[in-house]
Amino acid sequence: MTRRFLTIIAAGLVQACAGTAPPADPPPETAAAAPEVAVAAPPPAPVAARPAEPVPPPVPPPSQATVLETAKLAPFDGERREIKEPLRGIKQVDGAAGPRDVWQRVRQGFAIPDLNNDLVRKHMAYYTARPDYLQRIFDRSRLYLYHIVGEIERRGLPTELALLPMVESAFNPMAYSRAHASGLWQFIPGTGKRFELEQSWWYDARRDIVDSTDAALDYLTKLYKMHGDWQLALASYNWGENAVTRAVVKNRKARKPTDYSHLKMPKETRQYVPKLQALKNIISDPAKYGITLDPIPNEPYFTVLTEPLAVDVALAARLAEMPVEDFIALNPGLSRPFIRSTEGMRIILPSDKVAIFHDNLAKQEPGSLVSWETYHPEKNESLAKIADKFGLSIAELKRVNGIDSHSSRVPQTMVVPTEAEAGAASAKLPIMYAPPIGEVRNVHRVRSGDTLSGIAKRYHVRIPDLKRWNPGVGLLHINQKIYIRRG
Repeated sequence: MTRRFLTIIAAGLVQACAGTAPPADPPPETAAAAPEVAVAAPPPAPVAARPAEPVPPPVPPPSQATVLETAKLAPFDGERREIKEPLRGIKQVDGAAGPRDVWQRVRQGFAIPDLNNDLVRKHMAYYTARPDYLQRIFDRSRLYLYHIVGEIERRGLPTELALLPMVESAFNPMAYSRAHASGLWQFIPGTGKRFELEQSWWYDARRDIVDSTDAALDYLTKLYKMHGDWQLALASYNWGENAVTRAVVKNRKARKPTDYSHLKMPKETRQYVPKLQALKNIISDPAKYGITLDPIPNEPYFTVLTEPLAVDVALAARLAEMPVEDFIALNPGLSRPFIRSTEGMRIILPSDKVAIFHDNLAKQEPGSLVSWETYHPEKNESLAKIADKFGLSIAELKRVNGIDSHSSRVPQTMVVPTEAEAGAASAKLPIMYAPPIGEVRNVHRVRSGDTLSGIAKRYHVRIPDLKRWNPGVGLLHINQKIYIRRG
């Protein structure tokens, strides 16, 4: 009886081993294409006149003994890491192979920890109560968002940063603040210089779409490396890295939390990240808040032309067969009514207008592209005399030359039209001919008894210039800083 029982067990073990033998390796192409997750394959299409092939016997399912042995395997005991912050250098979204809508790319790249407080809810209520205002921001962003998102992804940064121009400038590249901040990313003159953004009488790269985006993302990356926290990096972008660092050190010494929510900061900075968070919440699920967010095609909107070309701004727009307002929206750094053919100067056009532009340019007569010239006024020549000489009103002469409307000062270099038509066309140009902000040569601290006229006399400047250099200056108060600039 015992011998017979042992014989039956031995036969069963032989059968089990035969049933669990590993199958033959698949051919290389099959192995490479095999998905990790099993998916039911569609039935193969019939092939005519093909000899029947022998059908291999079905492989029996794994025995209960095999399943039990697999369950007894030791668990994975390797190193475990929790990633709390987005890693730079790792592309988060492949836009070319991903969604068709740029907004979806933005959503997929969100990586900054959420902020949830009363200020966020306050700003969400503000934005959702103003759908027309939001729509204007969204419409303006259509020109720039593909480029900005691409640059953010290339650096491996969180895509919330693509929404920052909504907070800074409402995506208006002509935005100009009382603090002299300019462009989509609102660079002040000093920070613009730190990041090599040209600011000259001819051109302001703080308004340039490509240059200012590069500079802003470089700056934000630097701030993140400094603080290791995106909310503190954003606060630094608004308030200044040194101010945030001092606030963090102060809290640390007082044994208080050093995160964004616990720092003492100005009202504007306190509301800065909540505004961004409110926009992030709305864009994450616009329908939930009754907001319409039209898709943005996931393809380049504009192309950069780098060949040197001297041409009137108005004519360049006509050659591209587009409204001059749309041309300026892509080339907002221009500060004069014509483009010089200097090194580094370029023209940005909608991608679908490049061929049209070149075709129309080829039909132009040589020397017919520029109807403005540089003019150096003679000694004691007045603005009125110059305006009359070139057929312009004084107001228009001031506008195209960045002269304050209340000033009578004649600059050393000006632009004037060589044809009457050019002067008439310039009146329609929506270019911000803002005077360049000169370097600070003195800072006067107001003392008891000081007046604007007395300060102007002391530094040999005019009162209108003092007001231009110090926007909002009115009633003076003790220790107030009054900036004396060059130009």
